[in-house]
Amino acid sequence: MPNVLHTLAAALCLLAAAPAFAQATPPEPVYAPAALQQDLRFLRDEIDRIHPDPGLFTSRETLRKAYEGVEAQLRQPLSRDQAWRVLGTLNPVFADAHMFLVDPDWKTLTRAHLQAGGALFPYEVQVTPSGEIAIRAELGGGATPLAGMRIEQINGMPASRVAQDLLGLMAGETPSLRAHVLSRRMWFEYWRVFGAPREFDLVVAKPGGPERLRVPASGAVPASLALDGPDAFPKTFQFQLLPGKAALLTIKQFEWPDDAAFKAFTRDAFTRIRSAGVTTLVIDVRENTGGDDDMWKYGILPYIADKPFRNASSYVKKVIAGRASGTEKVGDVVHGFGDTWVQPQPDNPLRFTGTTYVLVGRLTYSSAVLFSNVVQDFGFAKLAGAGGYARSRQTGGVQYVRLPNTGLRMAIPRLVVDRPSGEREPTLVHPDIVVPDSPFDRMVAVNALLDRVRGTYARN
Repeated sequence: MPNVLHTLAAALCLLAAAPAFAQATPPEPVYAPAALQQDLRFLRDEIDRIHPDPGLFTSRETLRKAYEGVEAQLRQPLSRDQAWRVLGTLNPVFADAHMFLVDPDWKTLTRAHLQAGGALFPYEVQVTPSGEIAIRAELGGGATPLAGMRIEQINGMPASRVAQDLLGLMAGETPSLRAHVLSRRMWFEYWRVFGAPREFDLVVAKPGGPERLRVPASGAVPASLALDGPDAFPKTFQFQLLPGKAALLTIKQFEWPDDAAFKAFTRDAFTRIRSAGVTTLVIDVRENTGGDDDMWKYGILPYIADKPFRNASSYVKKVIAGRASGTEKVGDVVHGFGDTWVQPQPDNPLRFTGTTYVLVGRLTYSSAVLFSNVVQDFGFAKLAGAGGYARSRQTGGVQYVRLPNTGLRMAIPRLVVDRPSGEREPTLVHPDIVVPDSPFDRMVAVNALLDRVRGTYARN
C-alpha cells in the first residue's frame, strides 16, 4: 500500500512548485475551501453509494486516513489543477485502475492545446516503479538515437523526483501497473503538474557519460492518442506471419465502434493462418487496457475455443438507481454466480487447432484480463509474458461522476468478478510461461517465447 503521508507531502511540493499551463490554456477559476471540501465529501458519498465494498482492496481505515490527509490540504483556495494534484493522491490508495480521479476531458484538452500552438514533453518514455525514466521514442512514436537511454534531469530537477511525484497521482493496483500507466501518458501528467515549457533542458545518461541536451517541446500527437479515430485501426489491430509456421495477432484494445470491421479483420487473420499452415499462434494483449467483452467472445474465441466458456464464476455488485429490479433494490449488495455460457463453434472451418499463446503484461487490463483468465482457465491458450501487474479478480461496471464544483471526474466500479475457475490465488495475473519483455522492442518477448516453444518441441 502506498505511503499516504509521502504522497500528500509530494502534493504539497507540487502545489508550491508547479507553474501554470502554457499560454495555450485559458486561466482557471479558483475554488474556495468550502467548495473543495464539498467536492471531497461528494466523492466519498459517491464511492459509498456505488462501490460494493470500498474496503475490498484497500482497508477502510487506510481510506479514512487518506481522506483526512486530503481534507487538511483543501483549506486554502485552489485552482482545478491544484485541487487535482491534492485529490489525485487518492488514486494509488484506491489500488484499482478502475477507480480514479481524472480530468474529464484530458484527450480533448490535449488536442486543443496542440492545435492552439502548445507543445508537450518531447519523448515517449518508460518509467520504472523506482522512478527511472528512459526514452523509448520521439513523442508520437518516431525513432530517436536516444532510445533506451536514461534521463537523469529534467529542467534542473532530478528525473527520479519528477517520476515519483507523478507516480503518486497514478491509479492501479500495483506499483508496476502505475508505472506503465504513467509511461503511456507522461507527456500529459508532466504538463498538468509542471507546465508546458517551450524547451527542455535534459541530462541524459549516454554510454560515454552524462550529456546535457536542450530539446524543443513537441507538437506531435502522442502515440496513445493516435489509437483514437478511424485512421487508428491498423495501429490498433495487426497481424503478421512469422518464420517457423508462427503468426502474431496484436490486439491493442477491445473497444472499437465498428464491430463488423473488427470481426472482418479477425476472420481474415484466421483465413491467412489456415492458408499458411500456421501451427503456433501468439495473441499479444500487452498494450490492451480493455473494452467490450463481446469483441473477444465473438471475434477471437470462435476460432480457438473447443468447449463452452464463461467470463466469471461469481460476482458481487452494488445495486444503483436504474439497475434495481423486483428482487434487488437500490443500495443492496448482491452476490451471484456467472451463469452466462458461450458455446464453442466446433464446425467453424477456420477454427485453429494448433497451439495458442496469449502474451500479457504492461497494460493488460480490464476486459483483456478477463480474456486472459478465460483462455487460461479453459485451456484455450497458455499465458506468456511478465506477470505481477494486474489483479486477476477484476472490477467493472464503472460509473463516472463529476464533482459538483471543480468538475473533476471520478470513476467508481460497482461490480467485482471472480475468474472462471473461482480461484483467487495467485492474486495477480500469472503467466504459465515467463519470458523477458522489453518496452523498447516489442518483438523481444515474442521471439523469446517462440525460441522457448521451439526448444521444447526439439527436446521432445
